[in-house]
Amino acid sequence: MPRLVQLKQWLETCQPGRSFSLSPASADASFRRYFRADFADGGPSLIVMDAPPEHEDCGPWLKVARLFREAGAHVPEVLAEDTQQGFLLLSDLGSTTYLNALQHPECTPLEAAHLYADAIGSLLAIQAASRPDVLPDYSEALLRRELMLFPEWYISRHKGMSLDAKDEATLMAAFDQIIAVNLAEPRVFVHRDFHSRNLMRVTDGVNPGVIDFQDAVYGPITYDLVSLFKDAYIAWDEDFVLDLLARYWEMARRLGLPVREDFGDFHRDYEWMGVQRHLKVLGIFARLCHRDGKEAYLKDMPLVMSYLRKACDRYRALGPLLKILDKLDPVPVEYGYTF
Repeated sequence: MPRLVQLKQWLETCQPGRSFSLSPASADASFRRYFRADFADGGPSLIVMDAPPEHEDCGPWLKVARLFREAGAHVPEVLAEDTQQGFLLLSDLGSTTYLNALQHPECTPLEAAHLYADAIGSLLAIQAASRPDVLPDYSEALLRRELMLFPEWYISRHKGMSLDAKDEATLMAAFDQIIAVNLAEPRVFVHRDFHSRNLMRVTDGVNPGVIDFQDAVYGPITYDLVSLFKDAYIAWDEDFVLDLLARYWEMARRLGLPVREDFGDFHRDYEWMGVQRHLKVLGIFARLCHRDGKEAYLKDMPLVMSYLRKACDRYRALGPLLKILDKLDPVPVEYGYTF
């Protein structure tokens, strides 16, 4: 039986006697799909998650949804579930992502600041509820596995290049340094993709609606801040980001969260966490393109590479990594005279 037919039959059992139409709501980088159910009786629309059990497990999504909801975050309400078939019926948080709202021509700097302030509040609530041995650890093995996506998919597959023995040793040494800094950070619940496409602008409720949290872990406290402020899909002036980051740090200290006592140390952790994430994201975007045929992600690579270069240029210890990046993606040299 076609998957969509199964989904419709299941929804009919959940909402007996109600006629509905289905339309795609969103799709993420996995096998998971979402459909919006609009009902003929005029009732509120609902979201149906389709997570084929041979590819996806609804269990982590349900567990994290409960944890984050109990923490005070605005996540979809689970109205019905069938984990054997891989179907969930959820409340609808709307179709306007933070990215949509922030890129709207009428979005003012003040409104953008308010949206990010709401996102910080939600993140602080999630982090304040953190405790060990609840979510998987963001372990050394996981951090390294993510970093290895860069040589496998970005260097080899996307760029069609290979590193000589010296450069490969340099890259592995850089990975060791990065992981050491990441693992030395204080640890909290980590959404792991807390960015503008996974935060919803809610018109009649609490902002933001938080989605796509099924891969949450217990790990470095700056990770979600990197996702939020060094977003692969939208860029901001560094002064704006530093102001928001400082506001977060001050509020986190007041709440007793385990941030560094010195803002400079905290900012260094944030920058090095960004290096890990950006190397991973470049590998993931390359994989999405070359393995999954999702070429749209290629247009987002330059911004991610820009974040990565800036951080490597800022810290002397990352200079060898920057030299490798220069070999992979040479920066154009401008010639001519300035008068």
